[in-house]
Amino acid sequence: MTSTTLYDASIPVIRRSLANLSAVLDKGAEHFAGQGVAESEWLGARLADDMHPLIRQVQIASDGAKGAVARLSGQTAPSFPDEEKSVAELHERIAKTIAYLDGVPANAIAGREDAPIVLEVGDLAIHFTGATYVRDFVLPNVLFHVTTVYAILRNRGVPLGKRDFLGEMDVRPRD
Repeated sequence: MTSTTLYDASIPVIRRSLANLSAVLDKGAEHFAGQGVAESEWLGARLADDMHPLIRQVQIASDGAKGAVARLSGQTAPSFPDEEKSVAELHERIAKTIAYLDGVPANAIAGREDAPIVLEVGDLAIHFTGATYVRDFVLPNVLFHVTTVYAILRNRGVPLGKRDFLGEMDVRPRD
């Protein structure tokens, strides 16, 4: 029987989500370029007035990913200023985030399931263990922001499907 480690349950999922996010942005860029829509217009699109625009959704997904790896491994996350204004800059941010994820070995997270993790948000401190941090905060948070980018683009007419969100899979004809 194979056991799943904290690393296996988190980092590959986050990495895959970011790679798929990058591909979804490419589809959006291709779609809007074909329609003559300026990047700034669709990168500023929101699902609702009280939600962040697409560009900020990507930044938050990146911050959540690198923050997760840093907290789980006991490191300090690299700081990326939120200055992106183009798809190329968003791709660069995603690539830097993935490179950071790839640079943290699995053994840096090994055995941290019960390690205390405190997330300070405003004047609140949210207490987790490594396992509950991944399960209850990291994965839902990163996936929320990646999903929101997908939804903004889909809502704006980009021809995306579930496979775009899920990414590459080993799909074969039935035997």
